[in-house]
Amino acid sequence: MSVTQDLLLSMLEQNKLTCSFALDRVSSENSAWRLNPSAASIGFIYRHIGETMNLFGYFFGIPPAVPNTTMGKEDKGQRFDLEESHRYISIGFEMLENLVRTTPASDWSQKVDTPFFGTVSKIRLFSHILFHNAHHAGQIALTLSRGS
Repeated sequence: MSVTQDLLLSMLEQNKLTCSFALDRVSSENSAWRLNPSAASIGFIYRHIGETMNLFGYFFGIPPAVPNTTMGKEDKGQRFDLEESHRYISIGFEMLENLVRTTPASDWSQKVDTPFFGTVSKIRLFSHILFHNAHHAGQIALTLSRGS
């Protein structure tokens, strides 16, 4: 295993652990909770994390196997199947791990075009995915402690 792979796998494992403190507490009882009336619900954010991880795979040449029902959308109170959302998160983390294990170290500096950030390196996009996960896990954690 290369130093790059080892580093990225360590970052991914830490992201999974850090996010798990909030994500593992999502339940059918709290999935409709919001921090305030205009904020997205826990269930919507949870689904969004799983969908976006998979959708970002597109920029690495991995066609997404999940639909987009949250990215760029507003939470209008729709309910999501939590088991399906959990599966999307698991599939997303598996996809990222496989990506790290199969991408040669030299390929992480290759550029990809995105509609969000313009042209960025693959490693920069990978780091954004981890940040995105942690950001939304933080929103869920805050809503679990302060929302209703």
